[in-house]
Amino acid sequence: MKKISEFSIVTVFLLLLSSCSLIDDVLAIDPQIDGELGTSPDKLKFVAIGDTGKGNDGQKKVAQAIKAKCEQDGCDFVLMLGDNIYSNGVDGIDDEQFQTKFEIPYKDLSMPFFAVLGNHDYGGDGVGYEVKKSLYQIRYTEISSKWKMPRHFYRFQVQNTMFFAMDTNAQLFDMAKDQSKDIPRWISEADTTWKIGFGHHPYKSNGRHGNAGIYEGIPGIPGISGASIKEFAESVWCGKFDLYLSGHDHNRQWLDVKCNGTELAVSGAGASTTQLVGNNPSLFESATLGMIYISIDGNTLTAEFIDADGKTEFTHTIKKNQAAAN
Repeated sequence: MKKISEFSIVTVFLLLLSSCSLIDDVLAIDPQIDGELGTSPDKLKFVAIGDTGKGNDGQKKVAQAIKAKCEQDGCDFVLMLGDNIYSNGVDGIDDEQFQTKFEIPYKDLSMPFFAVLGNHDYGGDGVGYEVKKSLYQIRYTEISSKWKMPRHFYRFQVQNTMFFAMDTNAQLFDMAKDQSKDIPRWISEADTTWKIGFGHHPYKSNGRHGNAGIYEGIPGIPGISGASIKEFAESVWCGKFDLYLSGHDHNRQWLDVKCNGTELAVSGAGASTTQLVGNNPSLFESATLGMIYISIDGNTLTAEFIDADGKTEFTHTIKKNQAAAN
């Protein structure tokens, strides 16, 4: 196995100047994941959780709620929506935090965890500029039985659904030309009934970080306001994904506002919580620990908001007509 320390300074410098896919290509990692997941050709069940990697009691409590729900109703996999390792990412693929903040909290869950990167995963005390730290999480895919992150951004298909994992941190710093090129092509190539995108930063949120373009209530500052994330969403995936799942804000929301038809949900309460302060219309929002559990059966998608005690607080259903599904 190549070690990150063996990469030349020139390679890392080029990465910083261009895009993260450069290093993905050097690693020769296949962006497409194939697997026998899903209970039948038209059915699948999964959990979406974000901002998990604290190794605290909150993360462990949500993990137990996931275990109970999966034992009761079944789970094919988990989507992990970034900030997988707080608060400053990892320092190598053998970093003990992979154990204390992932393997141990989820030791009772054997399904795959498909992860994306958050700002804390890129280090820099959450500012997100230490690219090498993102590489360690990618390489951890090779030694973990359930951690799945083959590239900075990737796609995978399960039954009648294509999933698009995005690196919103790269989008935040306007370093997402590779995503701007590949993701539209992947969307056009997907002939699945459902198309679901997931990334760390939200397009709309009632949490304290707020909406893309005015994150932290500060417009017009590159790398902070999220203007490039907003532009990416509106030019690449709005109206093309059926659903976009994100974290970043430590609460759970199903917005009653869409991005040109794309439904928007936030699930960032996998370990701790923060207040809801925004005023976007929402169908449901909660600043308590928990998850979103999603089941797809043919042309019907059902999302359940489940708290850390296992209580189902809200259910939302999306139905696609046959013409839209084909």
